[in-house]
Amino acid sequence: MMSTENKEKIKIVIIDDHQLFREGVKRILAMEPEFDIVADGQDGSQALELVRIFRPDVILMDINMPQVNGVEATKQLIEFYPDAKVLILSIHDDESYVTHVLKTGASGYLLKEMDAAALVEAVKVVAAGGAYIHPKVTHNLINEYRRLATEDDLHEESIGFREVEYRKPLHILTRRECEVLQLMTDGQSNRAIGESLYISEKTVKNHVSNILQKMNVNDRTQAVVEAIKKGFVIVR
Repeated sequence: MMSTENKEKIKIVIIDDHQLFREGVKRILAMEPEFDIVADGQDGSQALELVRIFRPDVILMDINMPQVNGVEATKQLIEFYPDAKVLILSIHDDESYVTHVLKTGASGYLLKEMDAAALVEAVKVVAAGGAYIHPKVTHNLINEYRRLATEDDLHEESIGFREVEYRKPLHILTRRECEVLQLMTDGQSNRAIGESLYISEKTVKNHVSNILQKMNVNDRTQAVVEAIKKGFVIVR
């Protein structure tokens, strides 16, 4: 079996103007043998140069920086390096920030209140070509999406969320997977779901993977949106 040392590591660049936070993130990521923190910087103006030199697999980017902020830096990166994978770090859980950032081409959005496990998971997901949005932010996005849909009563979607009958998708998912899907909609992380259901975080991850596969979606956000549309869950 191939050793970790022989595997190609995930190269990471960190851009954040707060040195203490930056060092903390570096320490967390350095504990993962698959990760290689190749460089870090304190402003978005350094992002292009660091990406040009180190060609990282993932760029962790703070959203608020004094000279060039994370949104502008991400725009520049995607313009010059369309395949760049940017994971935004933010203190803002407002859905307007998230949608604005994702429109620039970012691959994910993390709140700085995240725990170490969420950070590691997010980097792995984004490096593999997926998207990762902090569960709390996902919940806010879903609520806003639901609010906008119910306001437009000229279309069928406008009554979809109001009048759809709640029904567990037992024709697709197991009872446990239904419970996990509901807690995903509530904005809970894998760890929180495990604590709620008294199962391990690894078991939760397996359930989430099964849910995505059975619902034929690519990520948690899509799963939650589809679940709400079809009445599989209760938005509360």
